Parts: sequence; C-alpha cells; structure tokens
Amino acid sequence: MATDPALLARIERLESLDQIRQLPAKYALALDMRDMDAMASLFPEDVRVGREETGRKAFRAWMDRTLRSPFTGTSHHIGGHIIEFDDADHAQGVVYSKNEHETGDEWVIMQMMYVDNYVRIQEPDGPRWYFARRLPLYWYATDLNQPPVGDNKMRWPGTEWTEGNFHKLFPSYAEFWAREGDHGGPVAEPAPFDGFLATMRRGADAPRVKVRAD
Repeated sequence: MATDPALLARIERLESLDQIRQLPAKYALALDMRDMDAMASLFPEDVRVGREETGRKAFRAWMDRTLRSPFTGTSHHIGGHIIEFDDADHAQGVVYSKNEHETGDEWVIMQMMYVDNYVRIQEPDGPRWYFARRLPLYWYATDLNQPPVGDNKMRWPGTEWTEGNFHKLFPSYAEFWAREGDHGGPVAEPAPFDGFLATMRRGADAPRVKVRAD
C-alpha cells in the first residue's frame, strides 16, 4: 500500500508542534520544582552558557546558582504560544509567561514573553525537539502590592528600577503611540502561515537583554 508523502509530512509537522508546545511547560515545571537535570535536558548537549562555556553541565550549574538568590520559590504560568517553522528541523516561537516570585519578604509578580528558537536533533530513540535559545523580554516586575504604573517597570527588591524590553522586538508598539490615530493606509494582506512573527518584527533586531532565570 502506497503511503502519501504529503500526509506523512503533515503528521510529522503535527508531532513536531506537539513536542515544541510541551517545551515551555516542561521548562516552567522544572524551574519551579528546581529540577536542574530536567531543566538541562530541554537544551542540546552543546547548549551555550554565557560567552565562554557550553554544555548541559555548565548550564545546570549556572541555573543552580541563579535560582538560589534572590528567589525562594517561583511559579510560572504559560500563556499563548505561537510556533513557526523555518524548515523541518528548525522553528521559532513566542510564548507569554506570567510569573510569581517569593523574594525575601516581598512577592514579586512579572509579565514577560520568551522569544524562542527550537532545533530538532536525531536521537537514538528518534527525533527530539529542544530549545536552541530563549530570549526573555520583560514588561514589568514589582511587588504584588505595588502596581507597576509609570516608567521603569522592572522593580526588583533592592535594585534600581529600570525599563523593560517587552515591546522592543516589534516596531508596531512605538509606531502606534507615535501617531495620533489610524494611519489611513490600506490594511496589509494576511501574513504567510509560517511568517506571522517575521511580518510583525519587520526585520527588527532582538534587543540586548540581561538574562535572568525567569
């Protein structure tokens, strides 16, 4: 019996989507439960750690150090997740995350998004998707009893307040506030199915981010 190549490709794409969708949820659970081996297993063997180190062991050690201070406990709540494929073995995505952190005598809430790159690697038990990179973009962080209205919404206890980078990957936010009303031009055509994120970014470079283990 002949097998339809198009059907096989669609099944493979669905399996890939399911694996990728589970990665952020697994990341959140491993982080909140402080299972550093489970966390490291979500990244490839050659994961880059800072500028000089690579490998899961180095990544595990960095996460272990980072999650000891100032955090006591955390809870990460995963939101909407957009996934787009570059090819059969590479994909990118954006996923929202609403986080809570116990930090001494303060309870810090945070809204952010992760801009992810994913890679599929052939393993002995079959192909598996991993995070290739996670870029965290923050909107705010503040004590539960202190609404983050106004400028400089990143307000970690004991630190100088700074601006987040939540909107900086997508030019539309600054453009919206730079004009007084609708721009009046024609409505753009819908983005290609696997080009929604690229269309929204319009070639914008990723902002520089001081990475936290959020």
